[in-house]
Amino acid sequence: MYLPTNPKAVLIDLAGVLHTGDDALPGAVAALAKLRGSGLALRFLTNTTRTPGSVLHTKLCRMGFSLVPEEIQTAALAARTLVHERGLRPHWMVHPDIAEEMGASDPNPDVVVLGDMGEHFTYAGLNHAFRLLMQGVPLLAMARNRYFMEADGMSMDIGAFVAGLEYSAGAAAEIVGKPAPAFFAAALAELDVAADTAVLIGDDLADDVGGAQDAGIAGILVRTGKFRAGDDENPDIRPALVVADFAAAVDALLD
Repeated sequence: MYLPTNPKAVLIDLAGVLHTGDDALPGAVAALAKLRGSGLALRFLTNTTRTPGSVLHTKLCRMGFSLVPEEIQTAALAARTLVHERGLRPHWMVHPDIAEEMGASDPNPDVVVLGDMGEHFTYAGLNHAFRLLMQGVPLLAMARNRYFMEADGMSMDIGAFVAGLEYSAGAAAEIVGKPAPAFFAAALAELDVAADTAVLIGDDLADDVGGAQDAGIAGILVRTGKFRAGDDENPDIRPALVVADFAAAVDALLD
């Protein structure tokens, strides 16, 4: 898939592209200012499910980035919206930091909604979810990422817990965040742009670039964050462009 000659919008992953932990990646703040000055529509897409959207916005602004809360699309809020739209009674398995944002679990749930609980995952909690799944309650997962980059190195992400519940219960999770096509489609709909006029910039070959391509969006892969050697030579997912970092991606789009 090739980059559009006249892009209308840029979808940007956050962790690993703009920042790692509480620190902006080198050149990212200036690059975002340059991209915003171009007039292209922007959306920030994240599968982060440990941090409320309002806190994430404050954190990014503190790093020096210029954006408004409405530009951030999170997998957690996408899950909450989907639950409400379908009139479901959720059993939330989420990090305590986003529990208030998600709302209370229903005492008689008809869906298990799984987020990244980090160190708050317990056998008892997972086994309770497993028993619900064995009763026929479906599994809704906010993401299926394998790992992510933190300030002190790579950390295991939610994907292993999704896979574990699927395996034990013989169930198949519905994924709400990236790489689900609906997650990308929601961003395009809000921006009112066609998929073939949008570009995604991400550090995850499968969930960012592969997911975007499945939604008809060209993807740029950056060699920061969770990028691993060999990602740029994968035979199945071929990014439209592979660059050193976010600043290089912005230069390639604008210059």
